[in-house]
Amino acid sequence: MNKNSKFDTGSIRRAVDAQNRVKTPKKYLLARLWKYLYHYKWLLLLAALLTVSSNLLSLVGPTLSGRAIDAIEPGKGKVDFSTVFFYASLMIGFYIASSVMSYVLSIIMIKLSRSVVYRMRRDVFDRLTRLPVSFFDRHQTGEIISIISYDIDTINASLSTDLLHIATSLITVVGSLVMMLMICPPLVLVFTVTIPASILFTRYMTKRVRPLFRKRSIKLGELNGYVEEITGGLKTIKAYNREDVMINRFDAHNTDAVDAYFETEYYGRITGPSVNFINNISLAMISVFGSLLYLTGGISLGDISSFVLYSRKFSGPINEFANIISELQSTFAAAERVFRLIDELPEPDDAPDALTLTDVRGDVRLENVTFGYENGKTILHDLNFTADSGKLIAIVGPTGAGKTTIINLLMRFYDINEGSITVDDHDVRDVTRASLRRAYTMVLQDTWLFHGTIFENIAYGKDGVTLAEVEAAAKAAKIHGYIKRLPNGYNTVLSDNGVNISKGQKQLLTIARAMLIDSKMLILDEATSNVDTQTERKIQSAMRSLMRGKTCFVIAHRLSTIRHADLILVMRDGRIVETGTHDSLIADNGFYASLYRSQFDREDS
Repeated sequence: MNKNSKFDTGSIRRAVDAQNRVKTPKKYLLARLWKYLYHYKWLLLLAALLTVSSNLLSLVGPTLSGRAIDAIEPGKGKVDFSTVFFYASLMIGFYIASSVMSYVLSIIMIKLSRSVVYRMRRDVFDRLTRLPVSFFDRHQTGEIISIISYDIDTINASLSTDLLHIATSLITVVGSLVMMLMICPPLVLVFTVTIPASILFTRYMTKRVRPLFRKRSIKLGELNGYVEEITGGLKTIKAYNREDVMINRFDAHNTDAVDAYFETEYYGRITGPSVNFINNISLAMISVFGSLLYLTGGISLGDISSFVLYSRKFSGPINEFANIISELQSTFAAAERVFRLIDELPEPDDAPDALTLTDVRGDVRLENVTFGYENGKTILHDLNFTADSGKLIAIVGPTGAGKTTIINLLMRFYDINEGSITVDDHDVRDVTRASLRRAYTMVLQDTWLFHGTIFENIAYGKDGVTLAEVEAAAKAAKIHGYIKRLPNGYNTVLSDNGVNISKGQKQLLTIARAMLIDSKMLILDEATSNVDTQTERKIQSAMRSLMRGKTCFVIAHRLSTIRHADLILVMRDGRIVETGTHDSLIADNGFYASLYRSQFDREDS
């Protein structure tokens, strides 16, 4: 791995694993979820009223059923049909009203969960845009996507269904218990045995299952990260004929994810049937003791029927809640990951008295700069150089020398460990990041285009740009002719990251984008690496026009392109080993000269 690369993979995984082992208390997660729900308190209040009303109407049913049964005289064959029909009609009316309220309630809960998830997903994305570059160096893209999509969808499902079931279950259990106490208190004693057994078993399984759900979320995130990585490099995989190798590695990730999913579901699904078995025991006991009470005249047949129905309503939600517990564990694990991302520390705030860079000249100075991405691992050692306004500074050196790291520090994607970096005699730590970054224009080796028209992609960095300005920039970047040959010209829609155009054309589009921005400093990081030699020569004049009057930092792979640089910094192992112009460095016959000759020999051969 390059020395100037971000972090080694092992340390990334150790850090992520250590973070995932930290268990977040349920009370904290519930409090965070409640904050989101509270934004829609009136909708939540309406849902609560409908829940209570719907369940109370439903709870009347067993009592009405018992009274209809009591209209029958056992052994005499007499039936008061008017009484039976009266109570049956009331039952139908109450159940219809309850069902309508439940339907309206379901719609409200879907709307509520959608609103909460929208706000949550917006908060996550907002935090992502504010996080430092170091966060994205430590986390796979697929892992982040898994949190935004899978984890938030899990929370959405829980809010729209589980929350409603819990509220309904609570009302049903309390209401059923009250009604059973009113019918026959002695029979309620049956539940003093079965309910504690259900609660103890559910608590035991909950403690065992929750870590499994957390593990499942982690494994699914790793699988998504791997898939995202592989799909991005599919051409390379095919070119090296490594499909079977990558399939085997995918199988390993897939097996881990499937095993974690199976283990979670296996233990999660045990809870429901086990609690249901305990509840069925309570029903059997009620039937036996209720029959004995009926024979002694302690209870009527209708009351037994009502009590049995209420017992089912009482134990049913407990059984359902046991199933919901498993889903809640998944929700807690998902919420844990979502809130952990939301709680990630953003880039530090600017200093309270931070200056806003205005009227930038472009004088840049590095003094005794030392930096490392991790504590104890220094990447850059005691760097010193000055870039005067309007000068072209070329940074060259072998892979891993620290060239891109310098760019990261100039843009303040990272803060230095020691020394100082100044722009126009202002320490960059004493100016706002926004004004510092606006002072630069960047063209990177890794081009980034978004789904949109060519016009939108070129005009991305500047507001209020006209078509004429965009065309002028495209002409300067030598891409106007290609664009005009497209069926829709500047209105041609680019697919995701511009995969429907070549790498060289993507590079030219990003150069055209840079030409629109009026900044005093320019960074070119291997900006023509994806352009063929002939095209590169064509745009050299355009690049010189872009660089005119600006302080330019150019990371160059082809040393022939920086022969006219005002200052060349030659880097090796994180140190500047030589400085000078092309001619003076060649005359010194040092490290730069050997790099130049070796490259020249390769191009000749």
